[in-house]
Amino acid sequence: MAKRDYYDVLGVTRNSTADEIKKAYRKLAIKYHPDKNQGDKAAEEKFKEAAEAYEVLSSPEKKQRYDQYGHAANAGSAGGYGSGGMNMEDIFSQFGDVFGGGSPFESFFGGGGGQSRGGRRVARGSNLRIKVRLSLDEVAKGAEKKIKVNKQVICKVCDGTGAKDKSSFHTCSTCGGNGSVRRVTNTILGQMQTTSTCPTCNGEGTTITNKCNNCHGDGVVRGEETISINIPAGVSEGMQLSMSGKGNAAPRGGVPGDLIILIEEIPHETLKREGNNVVYDLHISFIEAAVGASVEVPTIDGKAKIKIEPGTQGGKILRLKGKGVPEVNSYHRGDQLIYVNIWTPKALSAEERTLLEKLQASPNFKPQPGKNEKSFFERMKEYFE
Repeated sequence: MAKRDYYDVLGVTRNSTADEIKKAYRKLAIKYHPDKNQGDKAAEEKFKEAAEAYEVLSSPEKKQRYDQYGHAANAGSAGGYGSGGMNMEDIFSQFGDVFGGGSPFESFFGGGGGQSRGGRRVARGSNLRIKVRLSLDEVAKGAEKKIKVNKQVICKVCDGTGAKDKSSFHTCSTCGGNGSVRRVTNTILGQMQTTSTCPTCNGEGTTITNKCNNCHGDGVVRGEETISINIPAGVSEGMQLSMSGKGNAAPRGGVPGDLIILIEEIPHETLKREGNNVVYDLHISFIEAAVGASVEVPTIDGKAKIKIEPGTQGGKILRLKGKGVPEVNSYHRGDQLIYVNIWTPKALSAEERTLLEKLQASPNFKPQPGKNEKSFFERMKEYFE
């Protein structure tokens, strides 16, 4: 079944502000909350659908990719939003921001901030952003880049636990190891039992008496990791790709953040990219334009020979079909457009000038705009037809 447009799900527009998107999601979350609609599968699906839409539209990076590619951006591993159907634990991570700490919905998701694992709060590492520069050839064919990234990595001494040894762990006396404490509150939905993060153990369920000397109890240290990045063909300047779990490691065995890759294109010496098309400025002499010629032009795939027809006019656009840049996650490729420019020599010998002056007297060398030339707009219309 096709996914509904995320803007339609939340009842907002593309121009809606972040606060308006949050307000719309809050309204739907209350309306379709499982506690208000016990046993109603349709309401549960709408609850999850709204959460998935909010996860994308509340993130500037994910919203930008969704606005550009729609649900298709989730087809590939690089560049997707990672919102492929959310469970209740996934939805939990949004509520701390939308409803604030101590919301009436915490009992269903285990608290606010981080993720939940077995009822206990699990910290999440922060995202990392890097820039990757690509040549036009790499953009057209895709590339694998090995990048050294300086980031937070798991402490090898304590294996990320933050403790000096296993005996340093003790069950939290406040929450009894649950990572959360329960209370009953009166809300607009009636009396509800809610759960909040344990203030003593910070939701982990355990406390550490003897911390690791290397990471001082954090479970992470500063380090370097070489990451292999597979970049699909057809990416463009300013596009952002995402690698799940390749960001900063999280304290004490938590969930690592993501690696956000910003694409930069290195300008080509002779070719220029315009969308999925590639443009080349070809300069020929007026003699070649008049009598015709076979010339060699550069393309992404190497050199190619093209035929210049006799009588070719300056400004004519030639096309090499399928010699452009492919679309992301598609077999379609753009074209190479060749703009013909007539080159005129600035310095002539006496003999050359005499020959040209003789030719100038011929009717064939008299400009005939009405017959031989077309306007730029006429040439463009002819190309696209």
